[in-house]
Parts: sequence; C-alpha cells; structure tokens
Amino acid sequence: MDNIKLDVLAIAAHRDDIEITCGGTIIKLIDRGRKAGILDLTEGEMGTKGTAEERGSEAKDAAKIMGVTFRANLRLPDAAVEVNHENKLKIAQVIRDTKPEMVILPYWIQRHPDHLSASLLGYDACFLAGLKKLEIDGEPHRPRKIIYTSSFREGPHSFFVDVTEQFDRKLKAVATYKSQFDGTPSSREIYRPGVDIFEYMTITARHYGHKVGVKYAEAFAIKENILIEDPSEMPVRSI
Repeated sequence: MDNIKLDVLAIAAHRDDIEITCGGTIIKLIDRGRKAGILDLTEGEMGTKGTAEERGSEAKDAAKIMGVTFRANLRLPDAAVEVNHENKLKIAQVIRDTKPEMVILPYWIQRHPDHLSASLLGYDACFLAGLKKLEIDGEPHRPRKIIYTSSFREGPHSFFVDVTEQFDRKLKAVATYKSQFDGTPSSREIYRPGVDIFEYMTITARHYGHKVGVKYAEAFAIKENILIEDPSEMPVRSI
C-alpha cells in the first residue's frame, strides 16, 4: 500500500454495503477531485446468494464504475466480525497506509451484527492509528473527520448530500452485484423481505432530496456539532 494517500476511506462489513448506503456521495467526492477508497471487512461468504469469488469480481466492477482509487478486503469471517483488539489493529494499519482525512462508517445502531461491529471497530481504529507507540507499521495518522451513513435509518440525520448527478452511477454500481440483485423473487429477500433494493434506494433518495430541495440525496450523521461561518449562506429555505 505504499504511496497510497486517500482523502476519504469508507469502511463497511460487506461488499455492496458502501454502494447502497453512500455510493452516490463517494462518486460525488471523486467527481470533485477527491481520492476515495473502500475497505470491506468480509468477503460475504455467508450470504444467502452468491459466493465470495463472485462478490469479489462484482466489487471490482463496482469500484470501476465509482472511480475509487483503492479497494481492499480484510477477509474477516462473515457473520462473525468480532470487536477485538486484533481486528482494530488490522483496520488501523489500513488507515495508516492510506492516511485518509475523512472516514465514512456505518451508523452506530444496526440490525446486522457485522454492521454494528464495523462501526465500532472503525471508530476505535481511527483513534488507535494516531498513537505513536501502537504496535503496527507506519507513521501515526488519525483522520480529521468521521461521518456515519444514516440513509435508511429512522433516527435523526445531521446533513444530506445532493447526489442527483451521481445517482444513475450509484444504481449501476449496485447493479454489478448480480449474484445478489438479479431481479428474481429471491433477490427481493436480500435487503428486506419483499423489497426491491433499486426501488427502495430510489424512493429513499428521492424522499431525502425532497427535504432539501434537490432530486436525490443521501443522509449522514455525525456525533459532534457543525460550525457555520456565515448563516446567511446556508442552503435550503426555511419557508
């Protein structure tokens, strides 16, 4: 991983998680000249449909569509991602190797245990990577910003990102996962029973966009406050 310097690193448990939750934002950041990467923690081998090999090939195709600079997989056991020091160090090593200024993590409340573990591991790894005496290679590095994907969550959102220009590419990136979303009845059980993932993504992004006056948007949450330099220039009308 020598000489890889990212602006943004998105961390998730499974291949396709990033594409579904914040793929539009990743593409938009790349459109704006940022170098973005993805770290998948597992190969998705426990998924009902598809194999680890198939999902690996699909993830490469999705990365090309999105334009990401870097994509890696830690090969942690799917459906058994443990929050332990060993796994924190593995992620911290990637953070040191890629030196992102911002990290995107799953929301801190989750139904799937692996998604929750990814959120907890990612945050701790961001902190540990900045410790000079940590028992891993490379110079200390701690990301300046951590944001959490909160699309599809009922909880409060801190801000939204306009992904109108990127939304078609987001859908194309998710569509590369043919082993998961092939249009058959069984594929409507992957994300949520009876739900077509493409319809759900479109409706949800349109709903968020309606809230902020754009066509499509993705939602995020942060744990700190937001500082505004000039309140008179804040977007989104009040009345």
